[in-house]
Amino acid sequence: MMVYTKKFGEWYEITLPSEWVGLTIDDIFKQIWKAPKKQVHTMRMEKQVKVNGELISWNHPLKAGDRLQLRLFIEEEFNVIPTYFEVDVAYEDDHLIVFNKPAHMDTHPNSPEQVNTLANAAAFYLQAKGEQRKVKHIHRLDRDTTGVVLFAKHSLAGSILDRMLEERLIKRTYLALVHGKIRSKKNTIQEPIGRDRHHPTRRRVSPTGQSAITHYELIEYDPKQDLSLIKCQLDTGRTHQIRVHLSHIGHPLAGDSIYGGQPVFDRQALHAAKLEFLHPFTNEKLCITASPTFPFLEQDKW
Repeated sequence: MMVYTKKFGEWYEITLPSEWVGLTIDDIFKQIWKAPKKQVHTMRMEKQVKVNGELISWNHPLKAGDRLQLRLFIEEEFNVIPTYFEVDVAYEDDHLIVFNKPAHMDTHPNSPEQVNTLANAAAFYLQAKGEQRKVKHIHRLDRDTTGVVLFAKHSLAGSILDRMLEERLIKRTYLALVHGKIRSKKNTIQEPIGRDRHHPTRRRVSPTGQSAITHYELIEYDPKQDLSLIKCQLDTGRTHQIRVHLSHIGHPLAGDSIYGGQPVFDRQALHAAKLEFLHPFTNEKLCITASPTFPFLEQDKW
């Protein structure tokens, strides 16, 4: 189901698709978008939703051809300090933006005064375009992991994307270089992950940890370097999940000294290569990619 939309000023207009005929505004927010109650209440009280340019009852059934209008693009104070960095934009529209995060950069600040993160760079990028928005990261990558990171450009998009991530409707594909030759072409690691009480940041496989599922597939093995290039997909999003799981089966990531990798790189060789999901408003299928900089990698292999 494709949804036809357009933006004008602070407002976003959706031409009612046939599947929504007979639904109410309330139904769309609660059943289609599954937006949080507090957010729905705020938009109702602040008169941020119209139909055909008019304020109508949220319980009035909508009909074919109706134009649902949402006041989404409101200027807000940035929630981080805008700071200039060169950033690679992999995808952008009115609602969301995906950056290809470089290595040695946090996704978001760990304290209010921190300014050297991707979130700070995202705020500066939008500010330079004249978009005063409270950008929100939907997921994050470790400081030394590269690749695609999804941000929402307004709060309704943020709420919908958060829920989609929780419901595993956003598919994330990673590429990793690991030590040794992976024996099985495809396999799944299902081991719970918890904190390592002997180390402040390290995680470990633990019977009392949270459930964690990692699927992996061998792409290529380089016997000269004794490294395997693998593709990983996650059913869960635990901290350091790929790093912990692959170390647990005896194939730590190259460069990942915390989990047993050898220092053949200056960081762990992990890259978030692809995001796939349906756009929260247009229902368009998005496949957003960012190329890694690993050796012996051919583009058509992933």
